[in-house]
Amino acid sequence: MRRGLPLAPLLFLLGIGSAHAGPPSEQPSAELAPIDLIRVIKSDRRMELWSGGRIVRVIEHVQLGGQPLGPKHFEGDGRTPEGRYEIDWGNPDSAYHLALHISYPNMDDSAYAAARGRTPGGMIMIHGQPSGIATRASGDWTDGCIAVSDAEIEALWQSVGDGTPIEILP
Repeated sequence: MRRGLPLAPLLFLLGIGSAHAGPPSEQPSAELAPIDLIRVIKSDRRMELWSGGRIVRVIEHVQLGGQPLGPKHFEGDGRTPEGRYEIDWGNPDSAYHLALHISYPNMDDSAYAAARGRTPGGMIMIHGQPSGIATRASGDWTDGCIAVSDAEIEALWQSVGDGTPIEILP
């Protein structure tokens, strides 16, 4: 796991000490368990965080590539990939508030693009908002990444290790 970020954003994300923590059925435990699966449902703009075979947190309103329908096939198409990948490294010095790299492209993605004389692209991340911007950008604005709030990426940074599977569904 990645360590070293302040605990306050994690507590905020979990709703601890917040007057806006949500209904009791949505209250997560005091600590976010280590995440062993991330599932993104693009059409719902929802990210599910799984641990031990159960959903421990749902992040709503994730932001996708500027062309959110369909899977990513080529560099510059503005689409977010669909399929099964893994988180393989993190970038604390990203142009966005923290970033977790998704292992796109896989062999199938690369073969698809190559068969059409194109490149599949890469550097697909889960990341926070642009560094230095105090508010959340609106709409789908990434180049194919998955954007969340700064507090949400800080919690992910703390609880998602390298090798964590991520499923990105249409």
